[in-house]
Amino acid sequence: MQILRTPDERFNALPDYGFQPRYVEVAATDGSMLRVHYLDEGPRDGEVILLLHGEPSWSYLYRRMIPVLADAGLRAVAIDLVGFGRSDKPASRDDYTYQAHVDWTWAAVEAIGLDAITLVCQDWGGLIGLRLVGEHPERFARVVAANTFLPTGDTHPGKAFLAWQRYSQETPVFNAGRIVNGACVSDLSTEVIAAYDAPFPDESFKAGARQFPLLVPIAPEDPASAANRAAWDSLRQFNRPFLCAFSDSDPITRGADAVFRAEIPGAAGHPPVTITNAGHFLQEDKGVELAAAVTRFVESTPQSTQCA
Repeated sequence: MQILRTPDERFNALPDYGFQPRYVEVAATDGSMLRVHYLDEGPRDGEVILLLHGEPSWSYLYRRMIPVLADAGLRAVAIDLVGFGRSDKPASRDDYTYQAHVDWTWAAVEAIGLDAITLVCQDWGGLIGLRLVGEHPERFARVVAANTFLPTGDTHPGKAFLAWQRYSQETPVFNAGRIVNGACVSDLSTEVIAAYDAPFPDESFKAGARQFPLLVPIAPEDPASAANRAAWDSLRQFNRPFLCAFSDSDPITRGADAVFRAEIPGAAGHPPVTITNAGHFLQEDKGVELAAAVTRFVESTPQSTQCA
């Protein structure tokens, strides 16, 4: 496996991102070791909030949320998925599979040593994170699903997603910063757009970003469909607190919150939160508001009262 590593200087002086980088190593399928970057802010004895980003963003997306969570006494851990942010980037698109991302992310969670986790997931952070909840429910105390879904390929993916998938493959230049900006309600500054481009010095670093849209199951026979169905079977037994915090302006994931609330018993009794005036990347548009919703949810659902 050829592995690329974004030079550290690409991450110097990014706006509002003065966090200490931390790393663990996880094994690739060929025995190579991949370095995974994460942030770990707040008290070490605080409840763990695992923040998982999606496509084509990275932990920079959570920069406004992390201080709010840490100030509330929570331990905020944000992992950069392999292929994104400061994490290593396999150079071949063939190295990226749905299963590989699930395995790499779980290996990082294990290496960091996280337990009693409150998962906060958006976009691919949910496609990966909710698989992990389904496969390791005993390790998760709560879930906050924000603009995400867990597809099996058994239902139509929707026109908005198919348009995004087509664009991601056909655009001559995959500009992460402009893509994030275009999926926000707010208009991002030039400096913030550049921060989303920082992990990708050139097109050779974008194999994961290019491949991700093709890994979403859109047909029943997709390679990830069976594992996602099994995760759904587990999630239908998940009784621990589950909150939907979707934005009001995301055509990609609109309606998925209703599916979660209907299917997952832990969502009962936890009215959904709607983050207003926010697009697909609601952490960028309304990060402080989303962090406040997460904090309220944790405070209102102490672990001592949860179902085993």
